[in-house]
Amino acid sequence: GDPDKRPPRKNPAWQGVEHNDVGVHEFMDICRLIGTEPYITVNSGQGNETLAADMVEYVNGAASTQMGALRARNGRAEPWRVAWWSIGNEMYGGWQLGHMPVQDYVLKHNRFAAAMRAKDPAIKLVAIGAVGEWSQRMLAACRDAMDAMSEHFYVGDRPGLLSHVNQVPAEVRRIAEAHRRYRLTIGALAGKPPVPVALDEWNYWYGPDLYGEIGVRYFLKDALGIAAGLHEFVRQSDMFVMANYAQTVNVIGAIKTTKTAAAFDTTGLVLKLYRAEFGTIPVKVTGAPAPLDVAAAWREGRKILTVAVVNPTKDVQDLPISFKGIRIPASARLHLITGPDPDAYNEPGKEPVIRIETKDGAPFGPKLSLPPLSVSLYELEAK
Repeated sequence: GDPDKRPPRKNPAWQGVEHNDVGVHEFMDICRLIGTEPYITVNSGQGNETLAADMVEYVNGAASTQMGALRARNGRAEPWRVAWWSIGNEMYGGWQLGHMPVQDYVLKHNRFAAAMRAKDPAIKLVAIGAVGEWSQRMLAACRDAMDAMSEHFYVGDRPGLLSHVNQVPAEVRRIAEAHRRYRLTIGALAGKPPVPVALDEWNYWYGPDLYGEIGVRYFLKDALGIAAGLHEFVRQSDMFVMANYAQTVNVIGAIKTTKTAAAFDTTGLVLKLYRAEFGTIPVKVTGAPAPLDVAAAWREGRKILTVAVVNPTKDVQDLPISFKGIRIPASARLHLITGPDPDAYNEPGKEPVIRIETKDGAPFGPKLSLPPLSVSLYELEAK
């Protein structure tokens, strides 16, 4: 309804007041404006399956239904037809309101799934997972009540540049390998379609709150880790149905703002670059010499091959590279992210220290020269 009539309240889980200015309609408007697919979480902690089902009907139900009619009165006659829904968030954690032991939560999850699918059988449900006993018991007891399983990870500051960068791909790999084991060892999964992972929170999380609550700053070394993490998602793409960097603005965000300015943080530049330029069909890469991290993918149509290399060292690195089954040109379009030192960062209202630089006609031959502390993404017109 009218935003001015929505009551503010003390945020029960975090600090401060929730002003309640952004509701379902405003959220859906944001998704439409930025061209992204919505993903809605229902409250399986302090909420119940009736409230969750009502939310599904409000968002996806016809205007002839009770909640669809309320949506229509609030200005939206047509259903939004949101596909992806998460039942709860991190319910394995004692910090979550409504946390309970997994042997009790599996029953609650199944009730939620049945009630929500009764309102819209077409929705895709994501169940809460955490590698270990929680994920195993959820998969065993709730396989038919989920379309994917959520996993989360955060990593902190670690001494040593390579150790700091390698945390992210290592976590992606750890979760993928765990779920590969589950597919082989959990009897309830036998003979059924595999459950993909929705890695719907992942990031670095450390340092002082400079941009509000959990508004931590990111540095070039974090951008290198995020790029290496994206490469690991490419390598493990058979296991993941989504992978959502958390979060967008200020709160461990890819974008940082003040009252008068905004800037891409270093990690945001990596996400922006790969989203815009990197391909979508993974290509097998072998023999990449550590510590370089190399990933490749075709764009749709297989006319443009993208090759990305992370150099997480302070030295220029040479990379011998060859291709099987395709012909490549002697030059390429190069997108480069680099900076003066691992702790370089961007700040709203100031000239960016870290940016995406694009060069046409960059040399591309049997040996690539990778600048220190860099992400290099090449576009090749391959045949």
